[in-house]
Amino acid sequence: MKRREQPHDAASDDDEVGIEALAGPDAHAVLARLRERAPVAWIPALGGWLVLRRDLAIEVMVDADTFTVDDPRFSTGRVVGPSMLTLDGDAHARHRAPFAGPFRQQPVRDRFSDVVAREVDRLLDLVAEQPRAELRRSFAGPLAAAVVTDALGLGEADVGAVLGWYDAIVAAVTEVTAGGDVPAAGRDAFDDLRAAIEPVLGREPGSSVLADAADGLDRDEVVSNAAVMLFGGIETTEGMIANAIWHLLAAPDQLALVRADPALLPNAIDESLRLEPAAAMVDRYATADAMLGGAAVRAGELVRVSVTAANRDPAAFPDPDRFDVARENARQHLAFARGPHVCIGVHLARLEAQTAVGRLLERFPRLRLDPERPSAPSGLVFRKPAQVNVVT
Repeated sequence: MKRREQPHDAASDDDEVGIEALAGPDAHAVLARLRERAPVAWIPALGGWLVLRRDLAIEVMVDADTFTVDDPRFSTGRVVGPSMLTLDGDAHARHRAPFAGPFRQQPVRDRFSDVVAREVDRLLDLVAEQPRAELRRSFAGPLAAAVVTDALGLGEADVGAVLGWYDAIVAAVTEVTAGGDVPAAGRDAFDDLRAAIEPVLGREPGSSVLADAADGLDRDEVVSNAAVMLFGGIETTEGMIANAIWHLLAAPDQLALVRADPALLPNAIDESLRLEPAAAMVDRYATADAMLGGAAVRAGELVRVSVTAANRDPAAFPDPDRFDVARENARQHLAFARGPHVCIGVHLARLEAQTAVGRLLERFPRLRLDPERPSAPSGLVFRKPAQVNVVT
């Protein structure tokens, strides 16, 4: 899609910004430079507008009538089909409703507090057996996979297999977001997931979230929504935990504050989410011509919200690149989105992250990043370190 040429075009100098620059560890500096020039930029490499300011990001997320997810080009929809993530209006409400109740705050605490604590302790027992460890795929990922499969009634599924499906689906969504086609591995992973879900749908109502959802949705709809829940429950939670560990260990002064006052931990995790949202970019499509931050957006054009940029908007967060575990407004980040598509699993993700990071710090008082195996968060759509290598 070509950019409209006009005098007030908000992105006249941004043709050179490529995917690698927006996905790398230094993406924050690139996004800051873009935001200084204009709050909404047309990025040819992304095939659409990029929203860089927090207030405009909220405007796009909240206004589903003007900026919708319901478009055949939507990346996740192309990989897993129509779901609560790819629909708006009444259809969205119908797809979301069966999952909303079980994932409210109190039901999550009642149902999962002990489950999460046991799984965290089991995984940390394994970490304790070695002087050096990698905490993304030996801790954060397996925890997220075990909890979400339990939540969906897929407890019999092998966690390693689930992580493999998730990796392939994440890679497929990333490929589509970057302008490619759905790779065969992504389609195969979705088929494997479907095969694991199908038996659950025939169980008695009340036996699982998916069995209950089958009462109001057809089987294909349940499978697509289960894929979204699995995908989100692993991807965002794994990233949330991995990034929080990385941020704390990379800032010894802030880690010392949390160790001295564990009550700071929830805010520290929110501050980590602000600096590195696990879901760094969300897509919408304009349903009509609209002015957005000085940019003339045309009907049908892709509007991509950079949650990463919005979360470091200096108008909302002074000294935005600093990791400050006592930041008063850290929880005003947009990592869980806003509006009708606010993350349905937010309470479960918070429970997992706070339990995981809290018990990790208690168990390993001398924990530090491994200087021989450094890493840093990166990614276009999903940002986290490839590895979190530590000395225990």
